[in-house]
Amino acid sequence: MIQGMFFVIEGIDGAGTTTLAGRLTDRLLAMGLPALATHEPTGGPVGALLRQALTHRFVVPGQHGTRPPSWKTMALLFAADRLDHLESEITPNLSDGVSVISDRYDLSSLAYQSATAKDPVAAVAWLRHLNQHARRPDLTIVIDVPPDLAAQRRAARGTAEELYEADELQRRLAEAYLRAEELVPGDVVAHIDGGRSIDEVADAIWVEVERARSPRGR
Repeated sequence: MIQGMFFVIEGIDGAGTTTLAGRLTDRLLAMGLPALATHEPTGGPVGALLRQALTHRFVVPGQHGTRPPSWKTMALLFAADRLDHLESEITPNLSDGVSVISDRYDLSSLAYQSATAKDPVAAVAWLRHLNQHARRPDLTIVIDVPPDLAAQRRAARGTAEELYEADELQRRLAEAYLRAEELVPGDVVAHIDGGRSIDEVADAIWVEVERARSPRGR
């Protein structure tokens, strides 16, 4: 059986990764190609704990009251959730010939956790070691969106601000994603201008996916 392909869509909060992962999955399915959309954090037990942390429902004691878990704790939880994701969903589907499209993967950990660490360089090295057994994607698509535009989109949701959604942090994350190739050396990374309409961005993603799917690849 032909192995499925593993695609990852990344970007700051408000980049539209969830919508675009769904669009890509629908396009593959419309062509008669088996495809599965998934996401991190997952819906599994560790992913549920992460979702609670992101929405400020899981906190830990601090000197001045409760606080969010440390970046190291979050990194460990994300890595555990990722390995569970691989074992329970990604790898079995790829082996069955299903292409998997993940809304976020370990590039998110490298960007977000290093951006919240005191020593980002040391953090990246540790995060790479922590995720050393994570299967590499066939293609990672980074949706580059100006931080101000992403902030407008987040505000339009009308939901409470999540753990990593502070504007200053998102600006640092946008810079980190611009150098995604440095965070995941050796991976195939494509950057897409996410400031355009959703249809234009989805079409640009499809061009990169078609290139990756071609016999000659990239």
